[in-house]
Amino acid sequence: MQTQLIQIIRDKIRAHGPQPFAWFIQQALYHPAHGYYSSGRARIGRDGDYFTNVSVGPLFGRLLAAQFAQMWKRLGKIDNFILVEEGAHDGQFARDVLEAARRDAPDFFADLRYRIIEPFRVWQDRQRQTLGDFQEKVEWPNELAPFTGVHFSNELLDAMPINFRNKLVDLASDQFVFVDSPAEQITNQSQLDWIDKVAANLQRGFVLIIDYGFARNEFREVVQARAQHRHLDSPFEQIGDADITAHINWTDIAERAEAKGLRVAGFTDQHHFLTGIISDLVAPDSPRALQTLLHPEMLGRVFQVLLLNKDVDLAPPLAGFKFARDAQSLLNR
Repeated sequence: MQTQLIQIIRDKIRAHGPQPFAWFIQQALYHPAHGYYSSGRARIGRDGDYFTNVSVGPLFGRLLAAQFAQMWKRLGKIDNFILVEEGAHDGQFARDVLEAARRDAPDFFADLRYRIIEPFRVWQDRQRQTLGDFQEKVEWPNELAPFTGVHFSNELLDAMPINFRNKLVDLASDQFVFVDSPAEQITNQSQLDWIDKVAANLQRGFVLIIDYGFARNEFREVVQARAQHRHLDSPFEQIGDADITAHINWTDIAERAEAKGLRVAGFTDQHHFLTGIISDLVAPDSPRALQTLLHPEMLGRVFQVLLLNKDVDLAPPLAGFKFARDAQSLLNR
């Protein structure tokens, strides 16, 4: 247990009163010295706290590399195609993509430049080690900058600090508790601010978001805390040693993106997204990994995929969205 972090949070509440849940999550996950992510304690895979698509093996990266190559073609095979990734963890996905592109699409690989936006040095160091074979392809800018290409994220938005609409975090006998808020709060301001920044920097191309949540008419506030593949009863357990995530409101994200000049070009679940890529672009070579990525009771229906674009002709649709239903109806608009 991160006792110093817990004391920091307690001191703030004692001095200033109940705090927004987003502030609590910011400390628990991203406090510079003690946060779960910022300290480097976040672990994925069998020996970690949770599974993600990358945990299954290199197949996920290979499938996405094929989709990125198709995006490059739709942009006219530009010679400086920027692939931006946020939430890159230890760089394994980036390595899987680059290895697949080098092997399967050498022309695309020649034009590809990979940017990782990583605010924490501990993760930058691990990414540099993972990507040692691709030093000439990868850069780590301090912040998002103008680019033409694609911005990709896998389980990024769900880890952003969010509020409960009507709750704050307080203390009761030194224990953290939720109390009623005197004013209704914006739940997902951090996600909306992120969309603003991405939209402002994308000059032409795509934003591809893989995450989990609900459309607006199904949305409910769901927060999960996990450690060692176990769902904890409360986000106030194992503070600084557990992952905290929240289901996102896809309709909010889509509407904010459109307000900032992007276009919703597709929305589907991961099963249909990857099936489309396989049907058009890639013959998978790992049946067990494929089953895990596609199966509705595994990862296939857990995740949804949102495609945004700017100044790109998407008729016909990209391979990943050839089996998608109408995005506007799925987003309840």
